[in-house]
Amino acid sequence: MRVAGLILASAMSVAMTGAAWSQAPAAKPAATAPAAAAAPAPAAAAPAPAAFVNPPPPQQPPQPARAACNTPGALGVARTVEIDTTGGPGFGFEHFKELDFLRDKEVVLTFDDGPWPKNTPAVLKALADECTTGIFFSIGKHATYEPEILKQVYAAGHTVGTHTWSHANLNNKKLTEAQRKEEIEKGLSAVKWALGGISPSPFFRFPALQHPPEMVTYLGNRNTAIFSCDIDSFDFKASKPEKVIETVMKKLDSKGKGIILMHDFQKHTAEALPELLKRLKAGGYKVVAMRAKFPASTLPEYDQELMKDIKLPTVSSRPVNSVVTTVSE
Repeated sequence: MRVAGLILASAMSVAMTGAAWSQAPAAKPAATAPAAAAAPAPAAAAPAPAAFVNPPPPQQPPQPARAACNTPGALGVARTVEIDTTGGPGFGFEHFKELDFLRDKEVVLTFDDGPWPKNTPAVLKALADECTTGIFFSIGKHATYEPEILKQVYAAGHTVGTHTWSHANLNNKKLTEAQRKEEIEKGLSAVKWALGGISPSPFFRFPALQHPPEMVTYLGNRNTAIFSCDIDSFDFKASKPEKVIETVMKKLDSKGKGIILMHDFQKHTAEALPELLKRLKAGGYKVVAMRAKFPASTLPEYDQELMKDIKLPTVSSRPVNSVVTTVSE
Protein backbone atom coordinates (compact mmCIF):
# COMPACT_ATOMS: atom_id res chain seq x y z
CA MET A 1 0.00 0.00 0.00
CA ARG A 2 2.87 2.34 -0.74
CA VAL A 3 2.48 4.86 -3.62
CA ALA A 4 4.08 8.29 -4.00
CA GLY A 5 2.12 11.40 -3.08
CA LEU A 6 0.78 13.94 -5.49
CA ILE A 7 0.35 17.69 -5.53
CA LEU A 8 -3.24 18.48 -4.83
CA ALA A 9 -5.29 21.23 -6.43
CA SER A 10 -7.93 21.70 -3.83
CA ALA A 11 -8.67 23.60 -0.71
CA MET A 12 -9.91 22.26 2.56
CA SER A 13 -12.10 24.24 4.93
CA VAL A 14 -11.93 23.25 8.51
CA ALA A 15 -14.88 23.90 10.78
CA MET A 16 -14.34 23.54 14.49
CA THR A 17 -16.87 21.95 16.82
CA GLY A 18 -16.84 21.54 20.59
CA ALA A 19 -14.79 18.91 22.32
CA ALA A 20 -17.85 16.95 23.26
CA TRP A 21 -20.25 15.01 21.09
CA SER A 22 -22.75 17.67 20.16
CA GLN A 23 -24.84 16.25 17.36
CA ALA A 24 -27.27 13.39 16.93
CA PRO A 25 -26.79 9.87 15.01
CA ALA A 26 -26.35 7.68 12.00
CA ALA A 27 -17.78 -9.95 0.51
CA LYS A 28 -14.97 -8.38 1.30
CA PRO A 29 -14.46 -11.01 -1.41
CA ALA A 30 -10.78 -11.29 -0.65
CA ALA A 31 -8.55 -9.97 2.09
CA THR A 32 -6.87 -6.67 1.34
CA ALA A 33 -3.19 -7.17 0.64
CA PRO A 34 -0.36 -4.70 1.23
CA ALA A 35 0.32 -2.48 -1.77
CA ALA A 36 3.13 -3.07 -4.19
CA ALA A 37 5.98 -0.70 -4.94
CA ALA A 38 5.22 2.97 -5.39
CA ALA A 39 4.35 4.39 -8.77
CA PRO A 40 4.62 8.04 -9.78
CA ALA A 41 1.48 10.12 -9.47
CA PRO A 42 0.48 13.04 -11.68
CA ALA A 43 1.35 16.52 -10.53
CA ALA A 44 -2.26 17.63 -10.42
CA ALA A 45 -5.70 16.82 -11.69
CA ALA A 46 -5.67 17.53 -15.41
CA PRO A 47 -8.47 19.53 -17.03
CA ALA A 48 -11.52 17.38 -17.68
CA PRO A 49 -11.89 16.09 -21.25
CA ALA A 50 -14.11 18.23 -23.47
CA ALA A 51 -16.77 15.51 -23.63
CA PHE A 52 -16.80 15.01 -19.87
CA VAL A 53 -19.74 16.45 -17.97
CA ASN A 54 -19.44 16.49 -14.19
CA PRO A 55 -22.96 16.86 -12.75
CA PRO A 56 -23.43 19.44 -10.01
CA PRO A 57 -23.80 18.15 -6.44
CA PRO A 58 -27.36 16.98 -5.78
CA GLN A 59 -29.74 18.92 -3.59
CA GLN A 60 -30.81 16.63 -0.74
CA PRO A 61 -31.87 16.83 2.92
CA PRO A 62 -29.08 17.20 5.46
CA GLN A 63 -27.78 14.03 7.03
CA PRO A 64 -29.19 13.16 10.46
CA ALA A 65 -27.00 14.50 13.24
CA ARG A 66 -25.25 12.33 15.78
CA ALA A 67 -27.05 11.59 19.03
CA ALA A 68 -26.30 13.69 22.08
CA CYS A 69 -23.85 11.89 24.31
CA ASN A 70 -25.21 10.78 27.68
CA THR A 71 -22.21 8.62 28.60
CA PRO A 72 -19.90 10.28 31.16
CA GLY A 73 -16.26 9.92 30.20
CA ALA A 74 -16.97 8.71 26.67
CA LEU A 75 -14.37 9.18 23.94
CA GLY A 76 -16.69 11.47 21.99
CA VAL A 77 -15.70 13.71 19.08
CA ALA A 78 -13.17 16.49 19.67
CA ARG A 79 -13.87 18.45 16.51
CA THR A 80 -15.44 18.19 13.07
CA VAL A 81 -13.74 19.33 9.88
CA GLU A 82 -15.46 20.12 6.60
CA ILE A 83 -13.68 19.06 3.41
CA ASP A 84 -13.97 20.91 0.12
CA THR A 85 -13.32 18.02 -2.28
CA THR A 86 -12.96 20.20 -5.39
CA GLY A 87 -10.05 18.90 -7.46
CA GLY A 88 -9.68 15.67 -5.46
CA PRO A 89 -7.57 16.34 -2.33
CA GLY A 90 -5.72 13.39 -0.82
CA PHE A 91 -5.53 12.41 2.85
CA GLY A 92 -3.31 9.96 4.70
CA PHE A 93 0.48 10.19 4.85
CA GLU A 94 1.01 6.74 3.36
CA HIS A 95 0.57 8.49 0.02
CA PHE A 96 -0.45 12.13 0.46
CA LYS A 97 1.79 14.51 2.38
CA GLU A 98 0.42 17.96 1.61
CA LEU A 99 -2.67 18.24 3.83
CA ASP A 100 -1.44 17.75 7.37
CA PHE A 101 -4.54 18.93 9.22
CA LEU A 102 -4.54 16.62 12.26
CA ARG A 103 -3.17 17.95 15.51
CA ASP A 104 -1.08 15.92 17.91
CA LYS A 105 -3.09 13.05 19.47
CA GLU A 106 -5.92 13.35 16.93
CA VAL A 107 -7.24 10.36 14.98
CA VAL A 108 -9.80 9.67 12.25
CA LEU A 109 -11.48 6.26 12.42
CA THR A 110 -12.16 4.67 9.02
CA PHE A 111 -13.78 1.35 8.11
CA ASP A 112 -13.63 -0.40 4.74
CA ASP A 113 -15.51 -3.16 2.90
CA GLY A 114 -18.92 -3.03 4.55
CA PRO A 115 -21.76 -3.10 5.06
CA TRP A 116 -21.77 -6.63 6.43
CA PRO A 117 -24.16 -8.55 8.71
CA LYS A 118 -23.28 -8.72 12.41
CA ASN A 119 -19.87 -7.07 12.04
CA THR A 120 -21.02 -3.64 10.85
CA PRO A 121 -23.83 -3.43 13.45
CA ALA A 122 -21.32 -4.41 16.14
CA VAL A 123 -18.99 -1.63 14.99
CA LEU A 124 -21.89 0.83 15.05
CA LYS A 125 -22.74 -0.18 18.61
CA ALA A 126 -19.15 0.23 19.79
CA LEU A 127 -18.99 3.72 18.28
CA ALA A 128 -22.37 4.67 19.76
CA ASP A 129 -21.34 3.43 23.21
CA GLU A 130 -18.37 5.82 23.11
CA CYS A 131 -20.32 8.63 21.39
CA THR A 132 -17.84 8.76 18.56
CA THR A 133 -17.83 8.46 14.79
CA GLY A 134 -16.02 7.25 11.69
CA ILE A 135 -15.94 7.13 7.90
CA PHE A 136 -17.34 3.99 6.24
CA PHE A 137 -15.95 3.22 2.78
CA SER A 138 -18.55 0.85 1.38
CA ILE A 139 -18.15 -1.69 -1.41
CA GLY A 140 -20.96 -1.20 -3.94
CA LYS A 141 -21.94 -4.88 -4.14
CA HIS A 142 -22.05 -5.15 -0.36
CA ALA A 143 -24.27 -2.07 -0.24
CA THR A 144 -26.76 -3.80 -2.55
CA TYR A 145 -26.64 -6.91 -0.35
CA GLU A 146 -27.27 -5.02 2.90
CA PRO A 147 -28.90 -1.66 2.16
CA GLU A 148 -30.67 -1.52 5.52
CA ILE A 149 -27.38 -1.79 7.37
CA LEU A 150 -25.87 1.01 5.29
CA LYS A 151 -28.92 3.13 6.03
CA GLN A 152 -28.21 2.57 9.74
CA VAL A 153 -24.65 3.82 9.24
CA TYR A 154 -25.92 6.99 7.58
CA ALA A 155 -28.77 7.51 10.05
CA ALA A 156 -26.33 7.35 12.96
CA GLY A 157 -24.50 10.37 11.53
CA HIS A 158 -21.38 8.60 10.28
CA THR A 159 -19.76 9.67 7.03
CA VAL A 160 -20.32 7.27 4.12
CA GLY A 161 -17.79 7.07 1.30
CA THR A 162 -17.15 4.50 -1.42
CA HIS A 163 -14.65 1.72 -2.16
CA THR A 164 -15.42 0.58 -5.75
CA TRP A 165 -18.13 -1.76 -7.00
CA SER A 166 -16.45 -5.13 -6.38
CA HIS A 167 -13.19 -4.36 -4.54
CA ALA A 168 -11.19 -4.81 -7.74
CA ASN A 169 -7.53 -3.76 -7.61
CA LEU A 170 -7.54 -0.85 -10.06
CA ASN A 171 -3.82 -1.28 -10.67
CA ASN A 172 -4.56 -4.59 -12.37
CA LYS A 173 -3.12 -4.21 -15.88
CA LYS A 174 -5.84 -6.47 -17.29
CA LEU A 175 -8.45 -3.82 -16.55
CA THR A 176 -9.18 -1.25 -19.21
CA GLU A 177 -9.61 2.40 -18.34
CA ALA A 178 -13.36 2.01 -18.94
CA GLN A 179 -13.49 -0.91 -16.49
CA ARG A 180 -11.62 1.07 -13.85
CA LYS A 181 -14.03 3.96 -14.21
CA GLU A 182 -16.96 1.55 -14.02
CA GLU A 183 -15.64 0.16 -10.72
CA ILE A 184 -15.53 3.68 -9.29
CA GLU A 185 -18.80 4.97 -10.72
CA LYS A 186 -20.93 1.86 -10.32
CA GLY A 187 -19.78 1.57 -6.73
CA LEU A 188 -20.91 5.14 -6.12
CA SER A 189 -24.26 4.52 -7.82
CA ALA A 190 -24.76 1.36 -5.71
CA VAL A 191 -24.15 3.17 -2.44
CA LYS A 192 -26.57 5.91 -3.46
CA TRP A 193 -29.18 3.26 -4.33
CA ALA A 194 -28.65 1.50 -0.98
CA LEU A 195 -29.15 4.79 0.84
CA GLY A 196 -32.53 5.19 -0.81
CA GLY A 197 -31.39 7.78 -3.35
CA ILE A 198 -29.26 9.80 -0.92
CA SER A 199 -25.79 10.52 -2.29
CA PRO A 200 -22.87 9.69 0.00
CA SER A 201 -19.85 11.91 0.52
CA PRO A 202 -17.38 12.28 -2.37
CA PHE A 203 -14.79 10.35 -0.33
CA PHE A 204 -13.09 7.38 -2.02
CA ARG A 205 -10.52 4.79 -0.98
CA PHE A 206 -8.75 2.56 -3.51
CA PRO A 207 -8.79 -1.18 -2.72
CA ALA A 208 -5.41 -2.27 -1.33
CA LEU A 209 -4.47 1.44 -1.48
CA GLN A 210 -3.38 0.92 -5.08
CA HIS A 211 -3.56 4.30 -6.84
CA PRO A 212 -3.33 4.22 -10.66
CA PRO A 213 -2.23 7.77 -11.58
CA GLU A 214 -4.84 8.11 -14.33
CA MET A 215 -7.60 7.20 -11.85
CA VAL A 216 -6.24 9.72 -9.35
CA THR A 217 -6.60 12.32 -12.09
CA TYR A 218 -10.08 11.05 -12.92
CA LEU A 219 -11.22 11.37 -9.31
CA GLY A 220 -9.78 14.87 -9.21
CA ASN A 221 -11.94 15.77 -12.19
CA ARG A 222 -14.90 14.21 -10.35
CA ASN A 223 -14.19 16.40 -7.29
CA THR A 224 -13.71 13.33 -5.11
CA ALA A 225 -11.31 13.22 -2.15
CA ILE A 226 -8.97 10.22 -2.05
CA PHE A 227 -8.16 8.54 1.26
CA SER A 228 -5.04 6.61 2.08
CA CYS A 229 -4.15 6.16 5.76
CA ASP A 230 -1.52 6.85 8.41
CA ILE A 231 -2.15 3.79 10.58
CA ASP A 232 -2.99 0.46 8.92
CA SER A 233 -4.46 -1.96 11.45
CA PHE A 234 -3.78 -4.97 9.20
CA ASP A 235 -6.90 -6.40 10.82
CA PHE A 236 -7.43 -8.69 7.82
CA LYS A 237 -4.26 -10.51 8.94
CA ALA A 238 -5.12 -10.62 12.64
CA SER A 239 -5.85 -13.96 14.28
CA LYS A 240 -7.56 -12.38 17.30
CA PRO A 241 -8.92 -9.00 18.43
CA GLU A 242 -5.99 -8.36 20.75
CA LYS A 243 -3.66 -8.26 17.77
CA VAL A 244 -5.75 -5.53 16.12
CA ILE A 245 -5.51 -3.40 19.26
CA GLU A 246 -1.79 -4.03 19.65
CA THR A 247 -1.03 -3.10 16.04
CA VAL A 248 -3.02 0.12 16.09
CA MET A 249 -1.76 1.38 19.45
CA LYS A 250 1.88 0.57 18.73
CA LYS A 251 1.82 2.47 15.44
CA LEU A 252 -0.24 5.30 16.87
CA ASP A 253 2.04 5.77 19.87
CA SER A 254 4.95 6.00 17.43
CA LYS A 255 3.34 8.48 15.01
CA GLY A 256 1.26 10.42 17.53
CA LYS A 257 -1.79 10.92 15.32
CA GLY A 258 -3.36 9.76 12.09
CA ILE A 259 -6.10 8.29 9.94
CA ILE A 260 -6.65 4.69 11.09
CA LEU A 261 -7.62 2.08 8.50
CA MET A 262 -9.84 -0.76 9.73
CA HIS A 263 -12.51 -3.01 8.17
CA ASP A 264 -16.08 -3.34 9.45
CA PHE A 265 -16.16 -6.47 7.29
CA GLN A 266 -13.75 -8.16 9.72
CA LYS A 267 -15.05 -10.03 12.77
CA HIS A 268 -11.88 -9.35 14.79
CA THR A 269 -12.26 -5.62 14.22
CA ALA A 270 -15.82 -5.62 15.52
CA GLU A 271 -14.66 -7.59 18.57
CA ALA A 272 -11.62 -5.36 19.14
CA LEU A 273 -13.27 -1.97 18.74
CA PRO A 274 -14.84 -1.51 22.22
CA GLU A 275 -11.48 -2.05 23.92
CA LEU A 276 -9.57 -0.11 21.27
CA LEU A 277 -11.78 2.94 21.80
CA LYS A 278 -11.16 2.71 25.54
CA ARG A 279 -7.42 2.52 24.90
CA LEU A 280 -7.58 5.58 22.69
CA LYS A 281 -9.38 7.50 25.43
CA ALA A 282 -6.90 6.35 28.07
CA GLY A 283 -4.00 7.36 25.83
CA GLY A 284 -5.32 10.89 25.46
CA TYR A 285 -6.30 10.50 21.80
CA LYS A 286 -9.19 12.49 20.35
CA VAL A 287 -11.43 11.63 17.41
CA VAL A 288 -11.90 14.04 14.52
CA ALA A 289 -14.98 13.72 12.30
CA MET A 290 -14.58 14.48 8.58
CA ARG A 291 -17.57 15.78 6.65
CA ALA A 292 -17.82 16.74 2.96
CA LYS A 293 -18.83 20.25 1.94
CA PHE A 294 -21.16 18.80 -0.69
CA PRO A 295 -22.45 15.30 -1.58
CA ALA A 296 -21.15 13.19 -4.44
CA SER A 297 -22.80 13.34 -7.85
CA THR A 298 -23.47 10.05 -9.65
CA LEU A 299 -23.45 9.67 -13.43
CA PRO A 300 -26.82 8.66 -14.96
CA GLU A 301 -25.35 5.98 -17.22
CA TYR A 302 -23.95 4.11 -14.21
CA ASP A 303 -27.17 4.55 -12.24
CA GLN A 304 -28.88 2.79 -15.15
CA GLU A 305 -26.16 0.14 -15.44
CA LEU A 306 -26.52 -0.66 -11.75
CA MET A 307 -30.18 -1.53 -12.16
CA LYS A 308 -29.23 -4.41 -14.47
CA ASP A 309 -27.49 -6.01 -11.48
CA ILE A 310 -30.39 -5.46 -9.10
CA LYS A 311 -32.23 -8.59 -10.23
CA LEU A 312 -35.05 -8.38 -7.72
CA PRO A 313 -35.53 -4.77 -6.66
CA THR A 314 -37.11 -4.23 -3.28
CA VAL A 315 -40.84 -3.42 -3.50
CA SER A 316 -41.15 -2.31 0.10
CA SER A 317 -38.90 -0.18 2.28
CA ARG A 318 -40.61 -1.29 5.50
CA PRO A 319 -38.42 -2.91 8.17
CA VAL A 320 -38.71 -6.69 8.61
CA ASN A 321 -40.46 -6.45 11.98
CA SER A 322 -43.28 -4.44 10.41
CA VAL A 323 -43.83 -7.10 7.75
CA VAL A 324 -43.25 -10.37 9.65
CA THR A 325 -44.70 -10.84 13.15
CA THR A 326 -44.33 -13.93 15.32
CA VAL A 327 -47.81 -14.82 16.59
CA SER A 328 -46.87 -18.03 18.40
CA GLU A 329 -43.86 -20.12 19.37
